[in-house]
Amino acid sequence: MSFKTRAPSRFWPVAFALALPAAACAWQSQPATPRPVIVVQPPSNARFQQTVRENQVRDQLQKNRVEEQLRQGRADAMRRPYAASTVHATRLDQGDQAQQELYRARQQDLLNRYQSAVAPPLVRSGKAPASSRSGD
Repeated sequence: MSFKTRAPSRFWPVAFALALPAAACAWQSQPATPRPVIVVQPPSNARFQQTVRENQVRDQLQKNRVEEQLRQGRADAMRRPYAASTVHATRLDQGDQAQQELYRARQQDLLNRYQSAVAPPLVRSGKAPASSRSGD
């Protein structure tokens, strides 16, 4: 074998090994075209309705809180005459506990109704959701 036949066979692996990192570097340095960002703002009417709903919920939660404080004050006043009687105290405690559970349920229901009005319903089936538009 002569030198002329071996030189080209040694040259290609070296040339390929040098060209591969250079091509990768050139490919990475090309600037990517930025994808457009579409910002969709809800109409001002929807934002207004959202603000109104939030205020209504906040007001109702505050009203319920004040009513619960008043109820607790009345319950404490009713306990005073029956402080010595354990039977009456037990019944008053049970009634108070039922009222507190009712208060919590009322608050949770209000929050759940608000959340369902704000958030779209989850569709768990494979079908597309029905159109929300009525015959308008």
